[in-house]
Amino acid sequence: MTDLSAPTPEVTFAPSAGRTLGVEWELGLLDPTTLDLTSRADELLRLANAATDTGHARQTKSRSTLTNELLRNTVEIVTGVCANAEEASADLTDGLERVQAAAGELGVLLYGGGAHPFARWEDQEVTEGHRYATLIDRTQWWGRQMVIFGVHVHVGVRSAAKVWPLINGLLTYHPHLTALSASSPYGSGADTGYASNRTMLFQQLPTAGLPFQFETWAQYREYLHDVFTTGVITDASELRWDIRPSLRLGTIEVRACDGFARTQDVAAIAALIHCLVAHLEDQLDEGILARPLPPWHVQENKWRAARYGLDAIIIRNAGNSEGPVVDDIRELLSRLEPTARQLGCTRELAAVEDILQRGAGYQRMRDAVAREGTGDLRAAVRSMLVPDCS
Repeated sequence: MTDLSAPTPEVTFAPSAGRTLGVEWELGLLDPTTLDLTSRADELLRLANAATDTGHARQTKSRSTLTNELLRNTVEIVTGVCANAEEASADLTDGLERVQAAAGELGVLLYGGGAHPFARWEDQEVTEGHRYATLIDRTQWWGRQMVIFGVHVHVGVRSAAKVWPLINGLLTYHPHLTALSASSPYGSGADTGYASNRTMLFQQLPTAGLPFQFETWAQYREYLHDVFTTGVITDASELRWDIRPSLRLGTIEVRACDGFARTQDVAAIAALIHCLVAHLEDQLDEGILARPLPPWHVQENKWRAARYGLDAIIIRNAGNSEGPVVDDIRELLSRLEPTARQLGCTRELAAVEDILQRGAGYQRMRDAVAREGTGDLRAAVRSMLVPDCS
């Protein structure tokens, strides 16, 4: 029974000093022989962080940090607070160099897909810690299924009053981000039929999926009071929505993206999100921000992008007009060029076109298996190995 006398957790938003950018990049650890996941994150992080602490082969203190995640088969590279995607890319490269050096010592490979094609969830080990133990205890079978990897992008917001208008505006572009990043077509040894099965899997957690479309910060505070009081969550960070406020960091965090194998692709999606938030904020300041898509359109678009990836036909507006998501992405890139110049990420934003030209991760994974000709899903894994950045 919920203790109604318990104090309500703090729900104050700590505004960012500016339109800052931060990125979190999750990578899987693989056995080099079997290409299956291996639970060696603790060892890898000890090696990598020890090398940093002793200054081995380093002249300056790193801005990026390395950390663990829910499962011991995952490491995460976290940038410092960056001005733009160029800075974020430098931080990611720095972190990746340290991870790769430690991985080389351990004899493991790094994997950048959104989910592993054939790893058994039953074989994965949960990272020690009360937070993770509580999550698994509550979510049970669905929580154990979360053998997934993603990219999270934080953009600084200077006022709590702006947070929900901006999140609601970003939901219009949820399918664009899902389609570009989709890299989880396989699961449990089979083709799921989805470009991003991670998207569908992750929303099964009780506080994950699409956020509610609150109109004001006050409405969000009332919601938090309700879920704290009824024991749904004990901290706002337990709301694992696809797009959410980060109270402590003063950011909007976009969590809708599958994993990537290349730093330049992570930087490209980060630039796109950074530019989107800045562009929407400019429109909000000018009083011309469009009304958000109805929730049923947002939900349908999310499913279409997860199912069909870059081949999705999405609902573009409340008037029910539809069109290919690829066409919408290219139009969006053109519209965001002035914002990219202001933020200093023109090159990184332009690299989104490279994803369209090379194919999203799910396309390259399926192509690799087709070329193999035997149905061996190790070909899909190899297509998403992280290349050496040295």
